[in-house]
Amino acid sequence: MPDFEAIDLSRQDAYLDKLRQCPEKTSDYSFINLWAWAEEHGLAWSWQDDLVWIRQSSPTPCLWAPIGAWEQVDWRTAFKQAACKELPFVRVPRRLKDIWSAALAGGLETREARGHFDYLYSVPELVELKGNRFHAKKNLLNQFMKRHQHQYRAIDAAAIQAVLSAQDRWCAWRDCGSFESLAAENRAVCRVLNDWEKLKGIMGALIEVDQRIAAFTVAEHFAADTLLIHFEKGLPDYTGIYQAINQMFLAHNPGYATVNREQDLDDDGLRQAKLSYQPIGFMQKYEVKIL
Repeated sequence: MPDFEAIDLSRQDAYLDKLRQCPEKTSDYSFINLWAWAEEHGLAWSWQDDLVWIRQSSPTPCLWAPIGAWEQVDWRTAFKQAACKELPFVRVPRRLKDIWSAALAGGLETREARGHFDYLYSVPELVELKGNRFHAKKNLLNQFMKRHQHQYRAIDAAAIQAVLSAQDRWCAWRDCGSFESLAAENRAVCRVLNDWEKLKGIMGALIEVDQRIAAFTVAEHFAADTLLIHFEKGLPDYTGIYQAINQMFLAHNPGYATVNREQDLDDDGLRQAKLSYQPIGFMQKYEVKIL
């Protein structure tokens, strides 16, 4: 394998240039996502020719899809140079899987990774919440609006400490210290918040009730017409708070057609919640083994 090194903020712009060359961009490969989870998953990268290779060491060693102009790569040569038979690939977008299948003519094994599919939604639908499909969501939103005097505002550098405090309260409620998955997510959230001013394309908002943050969202301008939601937290004291932060954030950021709300990671409760918002499509991903 090529030499790997820790993911570094100093190469953020160069990485984003490579990501823009990919014909399909899934949430995994957002730089903000890499930075958030780099320590939790032991992520490292290697810059080789026209590709950025990404390796994961925890909990299981594997490779992520390389980033670059996929359609211009001689993949037989690239795989030979990178010795890619040593580790399986995960989170491979469908477009790249198809490119590899054509280039290698049967020289790979693939398996659909449903838990890593990105959920895509219509922004206008989630703002308007019209019709029977969204009746329950609209009802919860209305309950929050009627019961609570609130203030919505965008997150900026001055709000970061208050948002970190809200994350602490959320973790205390969910007992993050007793569940490694929640503890890991908490560390990822805090890393992003602490580096807020250094991360390109980051955006977010909060809702205050009685001068206390009741919910916040951390998102990213991911493509010309697509928002990507990284984290969304609401405190349990307020019925409808999740519907409120979701609807208000999209309504206050016009001009986007689609919102990507990432994966469900095969969690049944999370899958049910994501399906309840009526996705308009998915970004499919695969596990791939080079033979």
